Amino acid sequence: MKVEYGVPSQRSLRALDLLAFFLADVKGGVGPFLAVYLQATRHWDPASIGMALAAASLTGVIAQTPAGALVDRLRQKRELVALAALMIAVGCLATLWFWSVPGVMTAQALMGMVEAVFQPALAGISLGLVGYKWLDLRIGRNESFSHAGNVVAALTAGLLGYFVSQSWIFYTVAALSVVSAFTAFAIRGDEIDYELARGGAHVGNGNTNDQAARNRAHAGPRVSGLSEALTDRRILIFTSSAVLFNFANAAMLPLVGQRISVDKPQSSSLLMAAGIIVAQLVMVPVAAMAGRLTDVRGRKSIFLIGFISLPIRGALFTLSDQPSFVISVQILDGVGAAVFGVLSVLVVADLTKGTGHFNITQGAIATATGVGASLSMLLAGLIVKYAGYQAAFLSLAAVATVALLIFWTLMPETKEFVTRSKKPSDSSVCK
Repeated sequence: MKVEYGVPSQRSLRALDLLAFFLADVKGGVGPFLAVYLQATRHWDPASIGMALAAASLTGVIAQTPAGALVDRLRQKRELVALAALMIAVGCLATLWFWSVPGVMTAQALMGMVEAVFQPALAGISLGLVGYKWLDLRIGRNESFSHAGNVVAALTAGLLGYFVSQSWIFYTVAALSVVSAFTAFAIRGDEIDYELARGGAHVGNGNTNDQAARNRAHAGPRVSGLSEALTDRRILIFTSSAVLFNFANAAMLPLVGQRISVDKPQSSSLLMAAGIIVAQLVMVPVAAMAGRLTDVRGRKSIFLIGFISLPIRGALFTLSDQPSFVISVQILDGVGAAVFGVLSVLVVADLTKGTGHFNITQGAIATATGVGASLSMLLAGLIVKYAGYQAAFLSLAAVATVALLIFWTLMPETKEFVTRSKKPSDSSVCK
């Protein structure tokens, strides 16, 4: 049966929910558990752990912009997500099989490279299905399902690491990768508006009688040059603040894991899982709320909440390393990460509407923020080695404060308020 453009089916919307859920832990590979595993099981020093973490980040930096361009150009977005998920499974298994530093770094490099596909692909599929009018709510919903998936994955990994073996964390992520690959194909490919999914001139008005619009949707990509985005002052300001935010945020949780692993190696994976679960539980409602609030209040005021939470979190980590205190501070991680995850996609969508470069701009910004995250991992490890954990946390908090000031004073509002003709029929948003 032929599907009407502009009216995504419940099957596709539900499958998108599930894809966001299962991709949750796949997108980050093994995330902070890698630091715990290398510290507690293989007894690596902080500098070597920093190198392993940086390998994934650096290859991700290289791949982000090409991945965004690929998502803009390819119609087979579901297939691209499935292939990338399967490659994450390969990287997880390779991390277990190769014990040398070069071997682990190679596996992490592979995972970082293919992981670059997930964010622009999921955002592009979402925009192609629901359109700009409902993108706020859809991205908030994606993030809520993603964080719910992280709760389940973190709890499972923590329990397996504590009661069985920390190597089972990697097997869990590999299994979720395979499930994600199958879930991607449950989304109906003929319901994803190609031109709309890349932020093109055709913005998915759902008019099936407009043959010219349909022809534009199926025409080749309209390339206007990446220089358009790079010369937009708003994108430059946003990118600067996002780079500093990610620099400050990327190393905080891995540092917490390393510090806990030194004194409590046996229970480190379980304690790390508890910290992640607390943050992810907070992210589930905050992400949904952020999507709804930004829909009526605009982007900037909501985004500032995420920026403010990060320097406070960094400063609090210097006060105590008691597990109960560290886990409580992770509430702020939940607030900051949820707001940033939702709002960053929406701001880029605002700034690239009609250009045909929604996903490549996401990739370019991710490249810049990836540089910050990679340097954060590497430099934080060196600071810990020569000056201790407190100095590292204070340094990261200072960088977060600069990010807050830049966004607060220089970034304009990007939301264009629209009047909707109808509300979604249920909790799944559609055009």
